Amino acid sequence: MTRLSERSPMPSTILVANRGEIAARVIRTARDLGLRSVAVYSDQDIDSPAVELADDAYSLEGTTLQETYLDIAKIIDVAHRSGADAVHPGYGFLSEVPDAAQAVVDAGLTWLGPAADTIRQLGDKISARRTAIAAGVSPVPGTTDPVQSMQEVDDFVAAHGYPIVLKRSDGGGGRGIEVIRTAEDLKTFAAGHAMAGGDLDKFFMERFILSGRHIETQCMRDSHGNFAVVTTRDCSVQRRHQKVIEEAPAPFLSDEAVETLTTWSNALFDHTDYVGLGTCEFMLTEEGELFFLEVNPRLQVEHTVSEEVTGLDLVETQFTIADGGTIPEVPEVRGHSIELRITSEDPAKDLAPTAGKIKELEWPAGHGVRIETGVRLGDKVSPEFDSMIAKLIVTGPDRPRAIARARRALGELSIKGIATSTPVLDLIMAHPDFDGTNGHRDLRVRTRWLETSFLPDVDLEKLGQDSAAEEEGGIAAALRTFTAQIDGRRHKITLPESLASLGSMMQSGFGSLGEKGQELGSRSRRSQPRRGSRRRNGDGAPAAGAAATGESLTADGALQSPMQAIVVRMGAEPGATVNEGDVVIVLEAMKMEKYIHAPASGTIASIDVAVGQNVNAGDTLLHIDTADTADTAENTEEAPE
Repeated sequence: MTRLSERSPMPSTILVANRGEIAARVIRTARDLGLRSVAVYSDQDIDSPAVELADDAYSLEGTTLQETYLDIAKIIDVAHRSGADAVHPGYGFLSEVPDAAQAVVDAGLTWLGPAADTIRQLGDKISARRTAIAAGVSPVPGTTDPVQSMQEVDDFVAAHGYPIVLKRSDGGGGRGIEVIRTAEDLKTFAAGHAMAGGDLDKFFMERFILSGRHIETQCMRDSHGNFAVVTTRDCSVQRRHQKVIEEAPAPFLSDEAVETLTTWSNALFDHTDYVGLGTCEFMLTEEGELFFLEVNPRLQVEHTVSEEVTGLDLVETQFTIADGGTIPEVPEVRGHSIELRITSEDPAKDLAPTAGKIKELEWPAGHGVRIETGVRLGDKVSPEFDSMIAKLIVTGPDRPRAIARARRALGELSIKGIATSTPVLDLIMAHPDFDGTNGHRDLRVRTRWLETSFLPDVDLEKLGQDSAAEEEGGIAAALRTFTAQIDGRRHKITLPESLASLGSMMQSGFGSLGEKGQELGSRSRRSQPRRGSRRRNGDGAPAAGAAATGESLTADGALQSPMQAIVVRMGAEPGATVNEGDVVIVLEAMKMEKYIHAPASGTIASIDVAVGQNVNAGDTLLHIDTADTADTAENTEEAPE
């Protein structure tokens, strides 16, 4: 932590430079400790739970990240106007920006995070690799300098073979990670990053670990040099390189692995004179090798599971360290804790981020169940920010009980009005690879398991029918669920919106439905998706190439945006010839990049958006003239079908 001086007292007023569940989390601990809290908010967050929890709240006067939570000048101004003497960045946003940390300190405030110099050493992935090597810690084999040309990438492939991974040095939260398995993947990467104005020089290269577990250590170190690992965690359930489920302690680890993780983490924190909380991340291969990945110099999303199995309040620990105090003694780990990230992603649309209004909301309760959220009934989920709307943290006396309790809690959870990932989470928890009921009697999940082994066997479209998304065109937009009593037995019945009046009659108890009602109830129950349904022999599997993306051209050759997003890169210029499947534009929505491919070969007639522009679903991105290509195809002996 960065303090004004050794004589500085514990901060009395904490400005939380964040939003959602983490802002509420920090504010609650501040209240527990008798500290005053100040919230900041974008226009759409004015009535959010975190804002209402705070003792005071100030507008950042804007709607986008750049205008609000990423504007350090505005945040410092609010801190001075509100009388705050410390800034807590939460996670994401400014938490890993060294210039922000330095600006806060230069403004005479306490930064509740590691010092700017420490963030510079560890926040950038290239610098972190160099730091690890200097500290005697082994990173994944790769480069320690930014890529300057595609020739360098070709040479790396020639030396190491496929697959490789290119990572943006400033990436985080799953962004900026490109796995290259084939020459075609390399071509796609070049189209997305090596074009004029691209970001190739932001990347470095690593050998890609084909099968490994993502293991991390929750660490803390004070200004007196005391260091401790609070717990290990496993975060191997990932999609698009973003964590989906985390648990503590990491299961099925050998004592030797735990010892190495602790030793390496201590070396990294000592080498950088790290003061505060942070997380060291590693890859554990099938062969039992450990490799360093990165250090997150901040509080992590999944810090909650470490708290649950130790009883520590890690935000309170941050305050204590900032006051010049010593880290607390770490209690012996008790039981097992699992965190499930509840995201606004639609299973019926390949788990694409969605937005909308929450019309029904019921959280689970009971022993060992903890909810961290920044939304309430009636709130609108905005596409401007992260898709995570809540964290469900479930703790039990051991891992099997924690899993059973988590599935019970998911069954109690009800969110309607917007699609969520909860049906997928339930199936993951029940899978033998995850719950340990496999032939190996251990965790068989690896970082690519969700995408390569699990999701291909799940009919996401049917799962999406339970989500009740209200987006236009959403698969469940026209379904409503009612409770009815038929011949003395209670039933849940889902009906099309057109039959909603019949459902209301059933719910109100108008008349006995008898055999007719039983028949209707049976049909309704049969129409419900079955948990764990599998696709039949590729049924519903997308075709290769551009068709797999679901993109198509309108009659006039317009390519439309599939979602509300931000344009981040162009893959082609007006007048350029593109082939079907080529990357033509890259969008970003809720921290996830989506490559938009050409649905057909042709010439780019126009580009109708600019980099940095916000687009809505259905907005025209560009036009492709396919006339010349069609003429050529007609005159070719082996014309495509």
